[in-house]
Amino acid sequence: MKRWSQMAKTFSRIGKDIVIAIREGGPDPEANSRLRAVIQNAREANMPLENVNRAIKKATDKDQGDYKEVLFEGYGPHGIAVLIETASDNNNRTVANIRSYFNKCNGNLGTSGSVSFMFDHTCNFKIAKADHDLEELELEMIDFGVDEIFAEDEHILIYGPFESFGAIQGKLEGDGIEILSSGFERIPQNTTKLNPEQVADIEKLLEKIEEDDDVQNVYHNMEE
Repeated sequence: MKRWSQMAKTFSRIGKDIVIAIREGGPDPEANSRLRAVIQNAREANMPLENVNRAIKKATDKDQGDYKEVLFEGYGPHGIAVLIETASDNNNRTVANIRSYFNKCNGNLGTSGSVSFMFDHTCNFKIAKADHDLEELELEMIDFGVDEIFAEDEHILIYGPFESFGAIQGKLEGDGIEILSSGFERIPQNTTKLNPEQVADIEKLLEKIEEDDDVQNVYHNMEE
């Protein structure tokens, strides 16, 4: 049941990403790089084509409310920094919910900028390993903002700063390299180690936040 719940959450998140991408750049993937990236992610997540088409139709519906992307920042118990990316059509509801999760778990919802400076905002791409030479690929990509390239199983992962997403995407597509998935992460610059009881306190807060329908991604600086 937990696996199906996580899958439903993933499909819901991608569906919102599709709506936001279309509202920003139109319904044509060829002309909308963000939509193109989201559709790639849907394919990688095994999201049914029917769900993708439904999200696209929903985005072009005049009665569909606008999703607003809002970043929430705060501190959980034991001084752990928490960043929450949301996409909501009712920001008052989202604010009230997020604040209640922090309050119930002995945390505090902070103001804009109170936590985000502790995280590096990065972009990432996953491509098939194929016959790529890592060193050669890194030399080709470094001028487009790539910070790190490494192999993982049958894939190659490419990381760069948030601002370099478009340049890296354009370079890969221009070279005919298929992008399996792409996205953004907020990586903590430093992490805090907690004891098992403290970890349980943080996980209780994170679970409440992640279950919220308006939440897209959650990041923290607790040592895994």
